[in-house]
Amino acid sequence: MNQIITVRQQKDDFFKKSQYSPLLPQQQVNFTGLNYFDPNPALAFELKPEPYADQRHVQMQTSKGEVRSYQRWGRAVFTVDGQEVQLSLYFTPGQPAFFVPFTDSTSGTETYSGGRYLDVERSPDGKIHLDFNVAYNPYCVYGDQWNCPIPPAENRLKVAIRAGEKLPSGEWVKETHE
Repeated sequence: MNQIITVRQQKDDFFKKSQYSPLLPQQQVNFTGLNYFDPNPALAFELKPEPYADQRHVQMQTSKGEVRSYQRWGRAVFTVDGQEVQLSLYFTPGQPAFFVPFTDSTSGTETYSGGRYLDVERSPDGKIHLDFNVAYNPYCVYGDQWNCPIPPAENRLKVAIRAGEKLPSGEWVKETHE
């Protein structure tokens, strides 16, 4: 879990200081850090994903009304608070990791209403490390200049995933959509 804290500190530093930050310069001036749930080892899973027989391409709507194509590769099945749930894993050629957009019962209250994302790599033995402690907000939460895929219905969980990034807060957020 110490590695998660280090990664979070590096991300906050990137958001505050980098010219490649998703924040506008006026947001960076007042940026004090992102909000996170405490690390939760119960929401990190080592599992073997189940490939879909039909790995068809699906269209995902974006926050700006565009459509992006992803290959619906397979699913990850796991248990949260005694309830079995699943998420579809999406693949984009040229990308090293599966893209896993999702919403959960915290979306719109504790976390961004548009959902959060995970980037999940597959190890040589075929397993994945699905760690919600590294779930992150799409850049569109930080400003209207970004265009983000909206999680499809099959990745809308009814359980609470209290891990990863929370809704941003602070003085810098007020400049998000100005």
